[in-house]
Amino acid sequence: MSVPPPPSRLRAQKAVLPASAVPDGTRRRILEAALQLFASRGFHGASIRDLATALELRPSALYAHFPSKEHVLAELVRMGHEAHHEGLRTALLGAGSEPVEQLRALVRAHTLLHANHPQLAVVVNEEIHALPPELAAPSLALREQSAALLHAVIERGRAQGVFSVPHAGVTAAAISTLGLRLPYWYEPTAALDVDMLADLHVELSLRMLGVQGPPAS
Repeated sequence: MSVPPPPSRLRAQKAVLPASAVPDGTRRRILEAALQLFASRGFHGASIRDLATALELRPSALYAHFPSKEHVLAELVRMGHEAHHEGLRTALLGAGSEPVEQLRALVRAHTLLHANHPQLAVVVNEEIHALPPELAAPSLALREQSAALLHAVIERGRAQGVFSVPHAGVTAAAISTLGLRLPYWYEPTAALDVDMLADLHVELSLRMLGVQGPPAS
């Protein structure tokens, strides 16, 4: 069952897109304002007029950049999936050839993105279903590619006798969920900062895969 995020917490946090997602300028301002609104109110709870008001623009001015509210959401969803996929690929390329180290790298990247960009994670995962199929398709393709990276590492580890799991797909889904649920409960503190959280997720993931012992420092 889906539990909506605490709207007050997401409203209080400034919505920030990944630095490389879009250049500074009006388009970025529109996307970050939309991200704030969609994360705290939901896509259907925020209108184009609400978005224009937040930006101190006329609603007609928004249409010079996006033809519809759905296109604004589609761009946010695409950017979130693209940032996630590129983060995973970069982590994997730098992790060497051992499945355990590859798993560590993927889980850390997955955790850090969801912890550092909670509004984007909520919008990407909760609101993609509001998009028509043709606008959702590019993001769904990226989602499948990202899932395949983790699945391939798990299967490689199983083949080498490093991982022991009854079902790779179920285990991969459980590992992914550790990051997906972060926006609904996690706030960084001195007792649990994002790096400590990522290390804990790595340890939990390795235990799911039958590997005991603390994560690498």
